[in-house]
Amino acid sequence: MTPRGTDWGLAGLVALGVLSGLATWIAGGWTVVVHGAGGTALALLLVVKLRRVRVRPGAGLAALAAVLAVLGSGYAWATFGRASLSGYTVLVWHSALGGGLPAVVLAHAATRAKRLRGRDVADRRQFLTAAALGTAAFAAWQAQRAARRLLGLPGARRRFTGSYDAGAFTGNRFPSTSWVSDRPRPASGSVTVAGLVARPLRLTAAALDRGDVLTATLDCTGGFYSTQRWRGATLGRLLDEAGVRPEADHVRVISRTGYRWSFSLADARALLLATHVGDEPLAHGHGAPCRLVAPGRRGVHWVEWVDRVEAHDGPDPGAVASTLWSSFTPAGRGEA
Repeated sequence: MTPRGTDWGLAGLVALGVLSGLATWIAGGWTVVVHGAGGTALALLLVVKLRRVRVRPGAGLAALAAVLAVLGSGYAWATFGRASLSGYTVLVWHSALGGGLPAVVLAHAATRAKRLRGRDVADRRQFLTAAALGTAAFAAWQAQRAARRLLGLPGARRRFTGSYDAGAFTGNRFPSTSWVSDRPRPASGSVTVAGLVARPLRLTAAALDRGDVLTATLDCTGGFYSTQRWRGATLGRLLDEAGVRPEADHVRVISRTGYRWSFSLADARALLLATHVGDEPLAHGHGAPCRLVAPGRRGVHWVEWVDRVEAHDGPDPGAVASTLWSSFTPAGRGEA
């Protein structure tokens, strides 16, 4: 590849890594494949780059160190299990380093980048080289997965989402999580069912324990999964009691912290507001007095400390943004 093609290829792979990493928070499967194979391609192209140039102190050395830290933490997580450093899992470090990497790369590009030319992208040799690099990266990624299985390393036992098993049917003894740093105070509050309904409801945790049971796997973006038996009330039952109006087609589930997520009405009916895990009342760290159980969805959808369920006539465009500011609300900080 040409020098400019190599540089811009590295930048593109960094962007792919950030976007695919964010996508793994919502889904698994193909997003994990893209993220892993893209990271391997970045490592291979970095070797090509280093064979050609000498890294100088300054922005270039900082960019190299940042890329190596991101790649190293990612491979460590995928290989050696749920290790921690300074109280945070390696996955948290990987995510934090990956989130900051674009800024370092942009700083380097601002001083060194050169505009792409036609022969850097349209030349047949460049296309074949890029295709070969992509094929080699995917093959290398598959090979290291096989090596982990052969050696019996913890990474061989990860779920398709990249998460590690944290135990099943253990009641409240699976890891506590929250989005970013939501830390509300313990409370014995109630849940309101409102919005486009004929009969708004206000229910205590005791009233929400209708005996509806669901066995589902919480697959957390923090890197673990745990299958549990959950008990409470299905949203379908509560929405029927409230009398959803004909124009409603979406349901918002809202936390005391302001965090929320939106589901189509059809999907929401199958979800559960859980007051118990196993035969134990939910612990505060798991979202008491009740949390949402959303089978087949990543943990980011499993809203904790549920305060309101609202029927609406469309999806919620602000739901994703709520994940960025909920930890800064008084309730999210534990001040209210």
